[in-house]
Amino acid sequence: MGYACPVCETPQSDGEHLANHLAFAAILGDADHESWLDEHAPGWDEEGPDELAPRITEYAEEEEYPQVFEDTVHDHGHHGHGHHDHGGLEDELQQAGGYGRDATMGADAQRVMAEARQMTEQMLGEGNDAEADRNDAKADDESKDENE
Repeated sequence: MGYACPVCETPQSDGEHLANHLAFAAILGDADHESWLDEHAPGWDEEGPDELAPRITEYAEEEEYPQVFEDTVHDHGHHGHGHHDHGGLEDELQQAGGYGRDATMGADAQRVMAEARQMTEQMLGEGNDAEADRNDAKADDESKDENE
């Protein structure tokens, strides 16, 4: 059981997922999702999914969706080969204009994602440098202890 998005009918497993879907779509520049939220849940951008979910589920249709868990999906031997065969629901979401992993993004959303990727790479790079410095210092301390 789940909810159909009242804007695009994309299936969501529960109210919290529906709240996240609507908010992310709006934040990423989907005017239809944003205007729906503005009309049906004023102040949505100030709330988390726990607070938003009960406000929006009253407008969403409950639907029966198949539940798929990661441990029940077979990878068909593609594990570790860098190949991502999403198939099934992801493809259906993209074809329906939903927000699957490979959905087409607008220019603003692409810019935001590129900036987020760059910031993440910088953060991870800095984290690796700091960790390397700590490991070097630890190794120096251990060698001093051995020499004493």
